[in-house]
Amino acid sequence: MIEKLTTQAIALLKQLIETESFSSEEDNTALLIEDWFKSHKIPFKRDHHNIWATNKYFDDSKPTLLLNSHHDTVKPNNGYTKNPLKAIVEDGKLYGLGSNDAGGCLVSLIATFTYFYDKKDLNYNLVIVASAEEESSGPNGLNSMLSIIPKIDVAIVGEPTLMNLAIAEKGLVVFDAKVKGTAGHAAHPNKDNSIYNTIEVLKWFKDYQFARNSPVLGDVKMTVTQINAGRQHNAIPAEVDLVIDVRVNDKYSNQEIADILAKKSPCTSIVARSLRLNSSSIPLNHELVEAGIEIGRETYGSPTLSDQAVLTCPSLKLGPGDSTRSHTADEFIYIAEIEEGVDLYIKLLEKVL
Repeated sequence: MIEKLTTQAIALLKQLIETESFSSEEDNTALLIEDWFKSHKIPFKRDHHNIWATNKYFDDSKPTLLLNSHHDTVKPNNGYTKNPLKAIVEDGKLYGLGSNDAGGCLVSLIATFTYFYDKKDLNYNLVIVASAEEESSGPNGLNSMLSIIPKIDVAIVGEPTLMNLAIAEKGLVVFDAKVKGTAGHAAHPNKDNSIYNTIEVLKWFKDYQFARNSPVLGDVKMTVTQINAGRQHNAIPAEVDLVIDVRVNDKYSNQEIADILAKKSPCTSIVARSLRLNSSSIPLNHELVEAGIEIGRETYGSPTLSDQAVLTCPSLKLGPGDSTRSHTADEFIYIAEIEEGVDLYIKLLEKVL
């Protein structure tokens, strides 16, 4: 049965690759996922472009485990040499947009859920959500499903981790900041040039260190990613706009980071766009983690963001594929990685279910 499900999962992934599904435009890939559940006679529900289902013998008295991955993709970059919307198999690699991030994870989790769907006397209920709008952190993604699906006690979020256990993930806060000065004509003296004022501000952001280090996630990482100022060559602008990307470890809340920067940064103003994408983690002694270690998987902390950020329960990021391939030109996943993904997901869950 596992071999058959794996073959079907790879076939589904090829269909998903060849069906455009940019964030908020996932209608047709949602239909493909619906077809999977219909063909396996599994009742499902749909909310916007999110497809979800529960195991056959769902029991309200038991804790619930969420299996989640997303079926939306980013838009292909200009570096592609292959058709990003064509599933191409070469040398054991399946090429195509979303193959690695996170199609391989999604189809492996769907196959795993299907394997366990009608099994009796499980220790956990299972809920699967094939979610939308992950790449854009949109309003109609997994976050919108948390009030619709049953209460979740623990989650596995499918993202490419080489099937190792990401037991913590950094959160994200993006800040908009301003550095002010005095506007004037470039031909005249000006000791309050906003662009020159920015030099010291940039140095401050480059050198500032948050005090609390995480054993799993390391330091908070703060990076100035955008600068915008001026409209014409002969006019000194009154202000410079900065964008700062802050990756938050599990030793700080996003609100704490915002408070620190409001108090200490040398900007004229600094405002967080959102505080909702928090760091996430699962205890090392959680039975899911212990089961993963038993089957030979390593643990680590992930610097990249996923739908884990919208969950408040313990969550584990785990999936086939390699995060370093995500959003790259000629994105691919190895067929063998999908085969291993289904096998290891099932072995992991057999130890706890």
